[in-house]
Amino acid sequence: MAGTTLKIGMADLKVSKAPDLLTTLGLGSCVGITLYDKQTKVVGMAHIMLPSSKEIKNNDNKAKFADTGIEELLNQMIKAGANKSNLVAKIAGGSQMFNFNTNNDTLKVGERNVIATKEKLKEVGIKIIAEDTGGDFGRTIVIDSEDGSLQVRTIGHGEKTI
Repeated sequence: MAGTTLKIGMADLKVSKAPDLLTTLGLGSCVGITLYDKQTKVVGMAHIMLPSSKEIKNNDNKAKFADTGIEELLNQMIKAGANKSNLVAKIAGGSQMFNFNTNNDTLKVGERNVIATKEKLKEVGIKIIAEDTGGDFGRTIVIDSEDGSLQVRTIGHGEKTI
């Protein structure tokens, strides 16, 4: 029995349980981070836009950044009954959507988002078991709380489940 499909907006996060689906549309340089506990079937997704809350003055929205977004997602999942030691992560996005003729790393937001996401997940002790990152195309992702499968849909690059 399929549950509700919950949509996660840009700079947003949500936590739910089986049989719900979580989805976010149009990941470009943003990264979609999913966490899943297969014992309790608690699932969470964050759509982060920027690598670090420390680089920006107006950073009240925790879900906007990899560092604070992952912490907030983890806290909400534990409150919903997830066991941190069971959690695994899958990530998608982090594209380089625009081609800049420069070596300025500040413009490589997608790549920086992926690196910051991986560093933060490692810091909190959550293993990334699958990823679909980089490239120059957008992605829409859907995670199934029943089994933790992550469907990645792209324009021009097909669809796959990771």
